[in-house]
Amino acid sequence: MSEDGRTEIRVADAADAAVVAHIHMVSRAATMPYLPPQTHTHDQVSGWVRDVLLKTCRVWVAVRELEILGFAALEGDVLEHLYLRPDVRRQGIGTLLLDTVRRHSPEGVSLHVFQQNTNARAFYERHGFTVLDTSDGSGNMESLPDMTLRWTPDAWSAPS
Repeated sequence: MSEDGRTEIRVADAADAAVVAHIHMVSRAATMPYLPPQTHTHDQVSGWVRDVLLKTCRVWVAVRELEILGFAALEGDVLEHLYLRPDVRRQGIGTLLLDTVRRHSPEGVSLHVFQQNTNARAFYERHGFTVLDTSDGSGNMESLPDMTLRWTPDAWSAPS
């Protein structure tokens, strides 16, 4: 539960697919304008969430007063997705989701982030992630330069 006592994290299920898809689409559009325009419809992205994401990853949603505000998806020890509705950023919700992911991956967490995504990079750096590698983007479907970041519990202590 968040400091405000109102935001809870729970495991996502198939009934959440449409909302998770919406958050994924609007968040990417709002926070990563350098990405190519979305070519998939909301129904297609909802199907991907339901049929792929929820079956290959552990997915959690942040909920306040029955509204889903964001989600995180962990596959093994790789954080595949962490997205929030644009109107609820900078309220500690991303930290709540990230803390949940870290509790479920006690040996550490890796992730990929676009080099241009300076806000996400700063967020992860504040939470103890360090750069393991950089690439020219040839390994991602957007063909954009990215970075691999890693957090390990023994290399980080929370700020006091």
